[in-house]
Amino acid sequence: MTPDQREYFRQLLEAQRQELLASSDAAKDSTRPVTLDQASVGRLSRMDAMQGQAMAIASQSRRDLQLQHIHAALARMQCGNYGLCIACKEEIAIRRLETDPVATLCIDCASRQERR
Repeated sequence: MTPDQREYFRQLLEAQRQELLASSDAAKDSTRPVTLDQASVGRLSRMDAMQGQAMAIASQSRRDLQLQHIHAALARMQCGNYGLCIACKEEIAIRRLETDPVATLCIDCASRQERR
């Protein structure tokens, strides 16, 4: 991987990180506990709110996991291991990294792992 390609992926990962952090900040209100005051909210509305809260929590969990993957990719970049398959140590194809910049396996190793 060339230094220009590495810089491109670093910028891409940083942009994704910033976008996820902004989404997390915007969704904080959605994950707050639902009030149980029936005088202000009816039972069905409260159930809808609880379902919305559960969906928001699940989305936040997915964002948190993606942030962990991005952080790990940036750490691999600092160590000089970014773009190398963690299983076979071969380079991961640039097109694969363009599709999934946090990929840790080359396509061959990923295919073998999926077959298990």
